[in-house]
Amino acid sequence: MRVIAGNARGQRLKAPKGNSVRPTADRVKESLFNILAHELSGARVLDLFAGTGNLAIEALSRGAAHAVLVESSKITVQWMRENIERLGLQEKATVINAPAQRALRKQAELRRQFDIIFLDPPYGEALVPKTLAQIAQDKILSASGVIVAEHSVRDKVEASYASLARSDQRRYGDTVLSFFRSNLETLSERGNLNHGQ
Repeated sequence: MRVIAGNARGQRLKAPKGNSVRPTADRVKESLFNILAHELSGARVLDLFAGTGNLAIEALSRGAAHAVLVESSKITVQWMRENIERLGLQEKATVINAPAQRALRKQAELRRQFDIIFLDPPYGEALVPKTLAQIAQDKILSASGVIVAEHSVRDKVEASYASLARSDQRRYGDTVLSFFRSNLETLSERGNLNHGQ
């Protein structure tokens, strides 16, 4: 697992051995960040189910202004903090050791909004629909922001959740990236995600 591009390009990210963490594959991550290329500069990022920080660190390396990383496992958070510190990103990263739903409520209470939200929970636990519904309810996505949900092709993910509508979807073997925005009209202003292939 490595940082693909940006200031920290080529740096290896540490992760615990075993199946406790399922990082986004490099091929999928590279495609994802090509799609988001014009969204990253100065972005406020929320990385839910962040694992060792793979996606948020890539975003920071490519120019995001700040990232909030949420992970419920204390052991995994230790690896995440080590990766952040080793790459000198402490000033740009806030780590929250808590379940995603609790962290979302807290961000809503603080009236924070994010330009990019990564949602990469364990497969097969129906956490993507539940979390998308909560994000819509809590209104923490900025007006022109995007949510990227990574899930299995077997997971049931609807095309809309309250104010959120799916704007694009890409499949890579068993892995699917579903992109949601708060208003599809923003696509004409910021460029349709289909240009990113």
